[in-house]
Order: sequence, then C-alpha cells, then structure tokens
Amino acid sequence: MASKTPPAGPSTPAGASFDAVLARWQLEADGEPILTATGALLPVRQAGVAAMLKLFSDDEEKTGAALLSWWAGEGAARVLAADGGAILMERAEGRRSLMEMSRNGCDVEACDILCDVASALHRKRPHQPPSTLIPLETRFGALFENAPAFGGILPACASHARALLASADDDARPLHGDLHHANVLDFEGRGFLAIDPKGLWGERAFDFANIFCNPDGADPALRIARNPTVFDRRLMQIAKRAALDPHRLLVWIAAWCGLSAVWFMRDNNRLSEIPLEIANHALSRLQALPRR
Repeated sequence: MASKTPPAGPSTPAGASFDAVLARWQLEADGEPILTATGALLPVRQAGVAAMLKLFSDDEEKTGAALLSWWAGEGAARVLAADGGAILMERAEGRRSLMEMSRNGCDVEACDILCDVASALHRKRPHQPPSTLIPLETRFGALFENAPAFGGILPACASHARALLASADDDARPLHGDLHHANVLDFEGRGFLAIDPKGLWGERAFDFANIFCNPDGADPALRIARNPTVFDRRLMQIAKRAALDPHRLLVWIAAWCGLSAVWFMRDNNRLSEIPLEIANHALSRLQALPRR
C-alpha cells in the first residue's frame, strides 16, 4: 500500500520532509502530523506495527532522544531507530490517561504511577549515560538571571535553588526533566512509560518536583495541583513512595516552580500564575516542616 505522506515545508522542522525517513525506514504514515515548537511527530506503521516518528532540529530534543535511547525501554518508550534528527519510537495505544485519572478523582493512583515510572528511569545502569545531558545548574540559569527583576517570591525560589545545587548529594543521575501526567502514557502490556525527556543531570528529587504543577499546567481550568489539601497529600505520598525527605522535596518544588514561572513570565504568559501559586504552598510549608 502506498504511504500517505504529510505535506513538507513549514509543517516539519527547518522545512524538512518526512518523505526520506519514511522511505529509509520502510514506514507507512498512519495519521496526521503533530507539530510542536521544536519538531514534528507522525504516527506510522513499520511492517504493520504501530510506531511514532519524530523529526527535530533543536539541541535539547537531540539530548532527550539520546537519553531515551539510553534508557533502552526501561521506564520509557522504546527507541526502534535513530538517525541524526529523526527518531522512531514505539507508540502508546492504551486508553488510560493520567490526566483523566486525576480529573476523575484518582489522583493518588496517578501520582503512584508517576513515582514508579520515575524510579524506573532513575535506576542505576552499568553503561555510561549520554555526555550531552544538561546539568541542573545550567537549567536554573533563567531563574537566577530573572528573579531579581521579576521580584515577588522569585528571589526566595532562586535562593532555595542555589542552596540545593550547592548542597547536592551524591545522588546525581540522568533526569527526565519534564515528568508529568501528559508525558507518561499507557503502552498497554508494557504499562505506563515516559516520553519526551529533556535530558538533564542532577538530583533525582527534581523529577518528582515536576509532578506538583500538573495536571493544572495542561488544563488551567483544573484546580487539582493548586488545591492545598491535594498539595499536602501529594507531598507526603510522593515523599514516601520515592523515599525522599519531605523538607528537601518542598525546597525542590519551590525552586522548580520559580523556574517554571520565570519561563512563562518572560513570554508574558498568565500560566505563570499556576507555578507561582504552588511555589507559595511550598514556601509556606517550609516554615512549618522541620528539617531531618
């Protein structure tokens, strides 16, 4: 059967076309392209098996693709082929959604799944990780640079981030960098697995802090993550499930939310209100929760 090729030109990164990759890897298009800020995705089939093709030109995407390959399908989508700015992955076809779980009163279950996926990703492996992983010190540069000008609680968030990075333990490892409800999908028999890593390097608690802004970040109409009762329950649940110090996890939440808010504020995006509200929860609780 002839492949249905999506249009080339502006629909793919840097004006690239899917055509060459479809031919090289013997793929058949199986849906419409999905465009992102840094690349383009296309559902495909290879010898009848569902997969997802991704084209990209952004350096961060390249680093994430290298980390996805390094994980070798443990806790993350399996990479079937990779070549420069293209990657072919197994496709999630399950019907379960962590977003819907949280939306429908099953946030505890969704958070447990996120913690289990993170633990699988963080597991020590015998082979060396990609050399291009981005240190958390570099990642937090935007917060350190912009906090003084933006003011409010951001200088406090930046101060906490500096303290965390200065006191980092020996627990550094490859990090997903954007672990949340929309980036952990149902792969049916393989369970829930992560997609779209950013490819960071640092203390594993950072990945768990990412959970706390969602699913509100993907759907601002929700007030699940921002609900103080949910926040407190998640703090204890995730700290226990991931064997983390609740105090240090709170500090990471404040630091991460400050960074997330800065990214939005630089674009004059009102979504900054979500991480700022959650950062306030974390900062207020830090005053009451003793250090271990």
